[in-house]
Amino acid sequence: MSRSLRAFGMLSFALVATALLTTALIATAPLATAPLAAQEPTPPPRQLEPAFKWDPTDPRLGLKGGYLDAGEAIRGMTHLATLPRPAGFGDASNLADAGYWNSDLAFSGSMMYVGNFHGWQAYDVADPRNPKLKVAVVCPGGQGDVSVYNNLLFMSVEATNGRVDCGTQGAPGPVSAERFRGVRIFDITDIANPKQVGLVQTCRGSHTHTIVPDARDVSRIYVYVSGTSSVRSPNELAGCEASDSSANSSQFRIEVIEVPLARPQDAKVVNTPRIFADAAGNLGGLWQGGDHGPGTQSSRRTNQCHDITAYPAIGLAAGACSGNGILLDISDPANPRRIDEVTDPNFAYWHSATFSNDGSSVIFTDEWGGGRGARCRSTDPQTWGADAIFSIVDRKLVLKGYYKLPVPQTANENCVAHNGSIIPVPGRDIKVQAWYQGGLSVFDFTDPANAFEIAFFDRGPVVDTALVTGGFWSVYWNNGKIYGAEMVRGTDVLELSPSAQLTQNEIDAAKLISMPTLNTQSQPQIVYPAAYPVARAYVDQLERTRGLESARITAVRQMLQRAEPGRGRAANEARAQFTRVAEQLDRDAAGARAIDARRMRGLATTLRGLAR
Repeated sequence: MSRSLRAFGMLSFALVATALLTTALIATAPLATAPLAAQEPTPPPRQLEPAFKWDPTDPRLGLKGGYLDAGEAIRGMTHLATLPRPAGFGDASNLADAGYWNSDLAFSGSMMYVGNFHGWQAYDVADPRNPKLKVAVVCPGGQGDVSVYNNLLFMSVEATNGRVDCGTQGAPGPVSAERFRGVRIFDITDIANPKQVGLVQTCRGSHTHTIVPDARDVSRIYVYVSGTSSVRSPNELAGCEASDSSANSSQFRIEVIEVPLARPQDAKVVNTPRIFADAAGNLGGLWQGGDHGPGTQSSRRTNQCHDITAYPAIGLAAGACSGNGILLDISDPANPRRIDEVTDPNFAYWHSATFSNDGSSVIFTDEWGGGRGARCRSTDPQTWGADAIFSIVDRKLVLKGYYKLPVPQTANENCVAHNGSIIPVPGRDIKVQAWYQGGLSVFDFTDPANAFEIAFFDRGPVVDTALVTGGFWSVYWNNGKIYGAEMVRGTDVLELSPSAQLTQNEIDAAKLISMPTLNTQSQPQIVYPAAYPVARAYVDQLERTRGLESARITAVRQMLQRAEPGRGRAANEARAQFTRVAEQLDRDAAGARAIDARRMRGLATTLRGLAR
């Protein structure tokens, strides 16, 4: 069994009622236009007074509602573009139709790929202020999460309306040879004419998936499949078994697909790891479901993962798996192995995960209410539907703190923690994250126990008079810009602006990082170049925290300014000081606070690189 978080009493807000056990959407057969497959919206705990305090002047309060004319609030960011859903991918007269929601994002080169319950779209974002739609592929089958690898695009399919041929007529009946639930593979070499070249059927479909490269064999990749829907009949797919007590159960596992890159049509399931088994061999050996006592959340039994984030560079993956957060060893990517697991009395449904760049922390999100409920109201606890931030100590998960939007949303806005990614500012752990109709929030979790917001963008509700599901499903940083998939309004492009919490030097340092491909569920490791913006970013941070005396901050800045290329002999003389200053910073770091020491060492490493 999982070890409960001992720090619950210290870290959670006082709650006055026990949440009801929720009925999971994933426990029933998905509809043709299946909405979020997490859990049904459930009543929040009744509270007579606000659960937290907020800034009454925050511009997000009281925003006007509307489909494409809602009020907007922005801080620490600049809005560059909004892309409406293309023709055939939405009906403005029926905004509640879940069959056309935008979902996840992936990036390759100058291309952005937008998943949708009706298929997927590809945009050229070389000019982020004026993205160009290149193709819109109709191919229904559930939320349509996408990933890209080289010339291949992978798409998750779990709804019963998914067809082998991507048709829109559905696949009627409880058993159909025309039905497809699993992972589709498209060849996108010619983006104007993508071709479906592979189909891998799975017993519970694919709610999400994770690409995991194999460093030992670059001719193949693996795809971890998280299936959260009902188990198919064995008459539709041989070997599927719905029983939760059978040794052959299609529950309590993930699927591992091997994809030969030269022959994607030969992709197949090669492993079904039992990552929830206990030491006695019980397949469902983790959280058994229910609540954790009075005033706690009720969560379902752990028989699935909703999402797995792999971090191949450090050999770990984090699984958000209904009633548990788990840590996996993926040093052998075909055979992931669980090495730790936790529960949290504040969590209803473990949804997704994000590592810090150095792998010392991981954020898990709680999708309380399944993404369709208003869970950011003034009376909602700040530790429910939030992020839980863990340190990884000796490959064990240790709870440090929580983060949730610091301002309430209305009862007509679905809001809860959802998908986001790291923003690569050296010396800091910063994440941008979607909160559905709570908008997007950029926050610093460098100190996991004291996360704080540094930027945001939000709109008013889709409809002022009723809760119509919408808002940001996923928000990711990619090559200097932030892209957000709005479920019903389209896709947004933004960029960071300097503020008291984030300097221009820090933004410039982040923009030095260019990734050829980004699939956030396969997290890349960021390696910072020896560059002047990186050095200046560290200096700004040490000034902000008073990690160095002001006189030394001034001296280092002057030295960096004199050393800039193109300044001739003076620059050479200034660079000659870099090694000496780096040595002094290393000595200072030995007695500094951990956060300051990290930045001192980062600055020292950067100076040595510049000296060369």
